[in-house]
Amino acid sequence: MRAVLRLAPALLLAAAGASAGEVTVAVAANAAEAAEALAADFERRTGHRVTVTVGSTGKLYAQILHGAPYDVFLAADQERPRLLVEQGIAVEESRHTYAVGRLALWSPHPTVDASVETLRAGSFRRLAIANPDLAPYGAAARQTLRELGLWESLRSRIVVGENVGQSFTMAASGNAELGFVALSSVLSRGRSYWEVPPDMYSPIRQDAVLLERAEANPAARRFNRFLRSPEARNVVESFGFVAE
Repeated sequence: MRAVLRLAPALLLAAAGASAGEVTVAVAANAAEAAEALAADFERRTGHRVTVTVGSTGKLYAQILHGAPYDVFLAADQERPRLLVEQGIAVEESRHTYAVGRLALWSPHPTVDASVETLRAGSFRRLAIANPDLAPYGAAARQTLRELGLWESLRSRIVVGENVGQSFTMAASGNAELGFVALSSVLSRGRSYWEVPPDMYSPIRQDAVLLERAEANPAARRFNRFLRSPEARNVVESFGFVAE
C-alpha cells in the first residue's frame, strides 16, 4: 500500500502530461506583455502549453487569411475578429472583448513633458500617432486632439504610423518627441506620460476570437474561455487595460 502511495504523485503527473495540450496565440503588439502573463497563468493552472506570437493586428490578420497555424487571435480592435467570423475563419460565439485599451501621450525624452500644456505650447517638432483612419488608437488620438481644439494647429507636426506599435517606435527612437500610444506600452517604462481621460475618445475595444481550425482543440477552447475569467481580467487590468 505504501508503495502505491509513493507512486501516485508520479502517476498523476504522467497523466497530466499525457492530457496536456498546446495553444498558439496570435496577439497584437500592444497587448504582448499581458498575453505573456495570461499564458503563464493559464499554463500554471491547466498544464497546457501556450505559444505566443506577437505582431501588428493587420499583419496577423493577413497571416491568418493565408493559413497561419494560430488557434486564438487577440487583436487590437474589433474589426479584424469580426471579419474573420464573417469569412468563416473564426467561431462566432467565441468572439468577445478581452480588453479595453487606454490612450496615453508619452515621451521618452527627459526634457520633454508629456502633457496638455506641451501640446498647447507646441514646444516640440513631431507628434507620432497611429493612422486615424485605420487604427483605433489613431482614431482616439485624433478625437483627443479635436477635443483639445488642437487637431488643425498640430496637423503639420503629426507623423503617422501604420498602427499604435509604429507610433510608439517613432517616439522611442527619437523620430518624434511625443507620441499617442497605448498606456499598456508605457506603464513599465517610466519617463513622462499623460493618461488621456477616457471620456475624450471612443472606447478602444480589443476582441479575442477562437479560429475555426482550433475548434476541436480542447486546450484552445479552454484558453479562450479563460480570457473571460475573473483571474484573467485581473491580469489584463494590471497591464493598463480595462477588462469588461
